[in-house]
Amino acid sequence: MANGKKNPARVWDGACKLSGHHIPVALLAALASMPIHAAPRDLPVPGGVAVVPLEAPAHQAIAARLGDAPVAVVKEGGRWLALVGIPLETPPGPLPLTVETGGTTRFTTIEVRAKDYPVQRLTVRNQRHVTPLEEDLRRIAQEKQLTDQFKRQFSPAWPETTFTLPAEGHLSSRFGLRRIFNGEPRNPHAGLDIAVGTGAPIRAPAPGKVLDTGNYFFNGNTVFLDHGQGLITAYMHLSRIDVKAGDSVPRGAQLGAAGATGRVTGPHLHWAVFLNGTAVEPELFLKTP
Repeated sequence: MANGKKNPARVWDGACKLSGHHIPVALLAALASMPIHAAPRDLPVPGGVAVVPLEAPAHQAIAARLGDAPVAVVKEGGRWLALVGIPLETPPGPLPLTVETGGTTRFTTIEVRAKDYPVQRLTVRNQRHVTPLEEDLRRIAQEKQLTDQFKRQFSPAWPETTFTLPAEGHLSSRFGLRRIFNGEPRNPHAGLDIAVGTGAPIRAPAPGKVLDTGNYFFNGNTVFLDHGQGLITAYMHLSRIDVKAGDSVPRGAQLGAAGATGRVTGPHLHWAVFLNGTAVEPELFLKTP
């Protein structure tokens, strides 16, 4: 739904509780027969994705959790893999993952490697997009509540995890850059920027369902897609939105047109990918030659 409207979390008729988090019973029961999809590239660094093999028979239901967040589990080559998004602020070292299968809970560890991201200095014309006014801060706080909810969405759909680029253009700003706007440090770049002209088509990189569309202070006109099991993508700074909440879209469907809405230095697409509620590097999901 559009900004300002209440968006209650989904309530499932049946659910089991995995160490404090409800996982749909239907999801667990169906996991054993889920289709096989290629996993993203394994890169266990802050902002990366850890692809973790899980020890369980291929026919047996399995679930995993990072902290309080349920984690995507896919089947590849007859084995289970957990796809774990690693938050950008995670320090190097062991990161515990909870796994439940066959009524048994156990723990495994992800070894997070260090990664240093470069600094990027940008200048934006509208100083309010760098130092917001009090009224802007209230709007930003309300929008953050909404977007945090979308990022944490966990639905039972089986995700296609090999993406195509949502726009044809130059990859202008990579994920994770430590950004300085008008001389002031701000949050790291939590997506991939693709330089395209206003009006260029923006397409779904994989099948999904439209979670929400709206206009946001920093992100401008934005579309959120749910691909299943906590894999969420977002398309920002659009000049036009061509879909609505609840639409099911195939790979390649046009979501809207590129633009320069929100905090921008020029027309482009900001493409974000979220796993288990955290932003991860989109390029890990692109098919490699």
